[in-house]
Order: sequence, then C-alpha cells, then structure tokens
Amino acid sequence: MKYDAIKSLLSTDKIGSTVTICGWVRTFRNDTFLAVNDGSTIKNIQLVIDREEVSEEIRKKLTTGASICATGELIESKGSGQATEVKVATLELLGEANPDEFPIQMKRHSLDFLREKAHLRFRTSTFSAVFRIRHGMTFAIHKYFNDNGFYNLHTPIITGSDAEGAGEMFRVTTLDIDNPPRTEDGKVDEKEDFFGKISNLTVSGQLEAELGAMALGKVYTFGPTFRAENSNTSRHLAEFWMIEPEVAFNDLVDNMDLAEDFLRYLVKYALDNFADDLAFLDEREAKENQSKPANERPELGLLDKLKFVADNDFERITYTEAIRVLLNSKPYKKKKFKFPIEWGIDLQSEHERFLVEKHFKKPVIITDYPAGIKAFYMRANEDGKTVAAMDILVPGIGEIIGGSQREERLDELVEKCKAFNIPEEHIWWYLDLRKFGTAKHAGFGLGFERLVMFVTGMGNIRDVIPFPRTPQNAEF
Repeated sequence: MKYDAIKSLLSTDKIGSTVTICGWVRTFRNDTFLAVNDGSTIKNIQLVIDREEVSEEIRKKLTTGASICATGELIESKGSGQATEVKVATLELLGEANPDEFPIQMKRHSLDFLREKAHLRFRTSTFSAVFRIRHGMTFAIHKYFNDNGFYNLHTPIITGSDAEGAGEMFRVTTLDIDNPPRTEDGKVDEKEDFFGKISNLTVSGQLEAELGAMALGKVYTFGPTFRAENSNTSRHLAEFWMIEPEVAFNDLVDNMDLAEDFLRYLVKYALDNFADDLAFLDEREAKENQSKPANERPELGLLDKLKFVADNDFERITYTEAIRVLLNSKPYKKKKFKFPIEWGIDLQSEHERFLVEKHFKKPVIITDYPAGIKAFYMRANEDGKTVAAMDILVPGIGEIIGGSQREERLDELVEKCKAFNIPEEHIWWYLDLRKFGTAKHAGFGLGFERLVMFVTGMGNIRDVIPFPRTPQNAEF
C-alpha cells in the first residue's frame, strides 16, 4: 500500500494535493478531529472528518491505538499548533483497538509499566522518539567509520575466549543437561559438545578485531555482546550492543583523538537530524526534574548537555591527576562522596561526574590507570604501575567510552596472561599476532545503549533497547 509519510506533510509544500495517510489513532475529539501518527515523526497530523462521509459505526471504533487509512486533501490548518491538516474524503478502519483492553492510552504511563508492555510501548511518543534516535545513531556510526576509511568486521558471537577475563559468560552447549556425557573420571566430556570445547556468548569482539586491524589497518565491530552478570541496576543488561574500533599503528594519543572526534560527531548528528524528537525528550526530562528536590536536579537540560559535548574540547588528565583533584575537592573534604577515593581503586560514577560537571565543566578523558584495575591486553607504561588506558567521561553518565593502546610486546603480554590466570592455549592466536609483524595499535569500546541513554536523556538502560534482557527476564 502506498501512502504519504506524515513527516513529509507537515510543511505547506503540498497544500491542495490529494494525500493518503496510514497510521494509528492517537485521539478522536468532537466526533470530527482525528489525530494520527505513523511513526515517521514525533508529530501527529490532524484529519478532519465529515460525519456524513464516515459512518457512525466506524466513528465509534476510532479509539486510541486503532489503525486507519484515509485519503483526502491536504489543506492549511485553521487551528493552532499545526501548519497542515487533511480534509478526509474516504477513511478505512484497518484494525480496531478495544479501549477496554488496549493498555496504551493517552495518559501518563510509568516507565515500569511500559516495560511490561514492551511490544506496544513503541506507540508512545517517548519510545517512538527514543527508537528513531537509536536508528539515527546506528546509521551515524556506520557513516562515520565508512567515511573515515574503516572496514566493518563481523566478529564471532560464539567464542571460546573471555576477552575481559571476567568469567561472567553465557554457556553455549548442545549437551543434554540432565544426562551429559562424562569422562572416565566422572567429569562432563566437553569434547562431545558441538564445538568440542567449552563455548560461550561473547562479551566483546575486541580481540578478533585486533586481528583484522593488523591486516586491514582500520576496522570496527558493531554487534551484540552478552554478560551473565546478575545485576538489576539501571545501567546493566545481559544482552547489549558494542561498537569497537581497532586501528593499527595508533598510540594512546591517536586513540583519544579518534574517540573524541567520533563522540562529538555522533552528538552533532543527533542535534542536526533529530531536532523534533530531542526537543520533545528535553521537555519530558525537564518536567521530570521539576518533581525532584532542588539539589538533585541536573544543572544541564538534555539539549544543553548535548551541546556541552558537541561544542567543547575534551579535558585530558591522568588518573593520578584526577585522584589529586578529587582529594582536594570540597565534596571529599566535607565527606559528601559515598565511595572512597585513593590511588589504585576504580573511580565511581559520582567521582567521574564531579570531574566533568563541577570541576572542569567539560567532557574529560582520563588516562594512565593503575594496571591492577584494567584488562590484561592494555599496554604497560614505563613506570611499571600504570597502563596506557583511557576513559571518556560525559555529564549525566560518567564513563561512556573506554579504551587503550594494546600491548604489542609478546613477552609483556605473556606475563600479563600469567598474572590474570589466562592459559596461553586459550588465546594462542592472539599471542601469535605479537610474533608475526607486531606493531603498536589501539582501540576502544562504546556501549551503544549507554550512548543512546546519553543522547535521549533516558535514565534506565532498559528503555533504550527494544526488548531488554535482564536477570529473570527474557520476555518478548
């Protein structure tokens, strides 16, 4: 069925033309004015119905959520709030939505409630805006890397390695869990499994991306990753998407330059291409913040926060300098921080947000973290205590990107594997990369859902992925 996208009909360019609208009813008032949305824009279009042309039987069924198709003349609107409307000539009811059963009505629903109705929450203004922006960020990521000479690499979803060394992975098996094959000593015989070894869903495509970068120069992954972490916080999912570029011959400074340019590009893309959706979400966030105590309200609204990142060069400091700033801060001296601060422990979100929002008042890149709190593959610095790592911090969230220069020296990497209890035979192919034509290289990871949270202002990661996977929840 051919129809005109509402987004294309909101200006007066097509006044006087005959148009066809297909969409879902938002409201129907005075038995005459029908507000319809088709998902192409946050805005509805108003259809003006002649009661003589549309039967009472159909008019009674024009309830919120019903789907319709209407043809008529696009005319200038006589009412306020819209430039155009459609004078309906014919209207077909495609699908009813019984108001006694349809759960998404034109009233405020809690986000908790809408998560239970994830199959229908796309119909709301909030979630249609979020998922249009999610699409836009997907496109912008591929465009940025393509325009900058990167190659997209599809790394394995099923893997035999644990890239992070965390061990919180989902097992993939075809063995009968009630009666698995066993060896002579009574252990499960992993050789009888589908892949002949223990296999898991991946937590990262980074290690494989490094292999690609050391032949293609510049690659990036963009795919699903999984972590079996039993966490029910607003920042954690069991299934999420990661963007991971890897670049041969880059050092830590090159890596920071790339990450900063990449993030600013994405934010500018959102501002330039999703103004209506962002304006709606900005207003939504402002209303939510009004109900919070004054001391808990963020200083920056959503649009201001995005412009804050797009318009400011990022501050670059070392981890050691960041600890010094925090120890000398008023919140620390007045014991306002919940978590301790000392050299050698990871920074918490409250510390990161203080550095960004209060102290430097710009996005911050922290480098040279203690080796003990970072992954085995990060390049050891000459001081013997820190690694060439970097994290990018932004307002409202804290860390949004994490990366490093990778350890290209075989001897150093072998020692790291020992320190992290990673058997060499598990990643022999990764070590081989350091034997044959090794060179410095670097990369980073951006959690896609965390990016979408930042751009949309949504406070819970479950609200920026269509169907969230969390402990005890694999619905839809």
